[in-house]
Amino acid sequence: MEGHERIRVLLADDHRILREALRMVLAAECEVVAEASDGEQAVALAAQLKPHVVVMDIGMPGIGGLSAAYRIAKEAPACKVLMLSQFDDEEYVLEALGDAGAAGYVVKTDAAAELLSAVRAVHSGRRYLSPTIAPIVLARLRNSPKNSSRAANPTRRERDVLKLIGEGATTKEVAQRLGISVKTAQAHRDNLKQKLELRSTAAMVRYAIKHKLIRLD
Repeated sequence: MEGHERIRVLLADDHRILREALRMVLAAECEVVAEASDGEQAVALAAQLKPHVVVMDIGMPGIGGLSAAYRIAKEAPACKVLMLSQFDDEEYVLEALGDAGAAGYVVKTDAAAELLSAVRAVHSGRRYLSPTIAPIVLARLRNSPKNSSRAANPTRRERDVLKLIGEGATTKEVAQRLGISVKTAQAHRDNLKQKLELRSTAAMVRYAIKHKLIRLD
């Protein structure tokens, strides 16, 4: 990119070896200004360094990638967040692009081939979806009722998480029951607190009861 400003990127992933691989993929056109290994660190570095793009793993320790993306949108709005995930479930994608405010979503299996194009796209103000998930998500959006709001509505997976929390399950037990990792279960829990403004486990239980996600008899 001779004669052009290099895209300044913050890498946020809790796996050092993957960060090194991503850095190599981006080296031709980007300057990796910092690396973060958890959500809180990613938010702090984004606010401090103001990179053009934050490449953010969806499942990280601490507040998790979705909640971190949401906070970056509030605290460093000029940064474009590109979610990087092993999950190709449409609910994750819609949640990332909707409530979390991400500009794009790349499945990790596509990263080697697609990451640089994705970073270019979100840096220029466009949205980006991995080719493996784009048709599924676009079909879902076309079939959604017009003018519907997702902002205050938990996704199907989030309702499952809330139901289990309402029944007293720990994060580890939620992960076991739903067949997901503990990190992913924690990411759902953190994002639900952010989305529904629930500040404690007790508040999440009350929400589950109020919305009849659990039976009391």
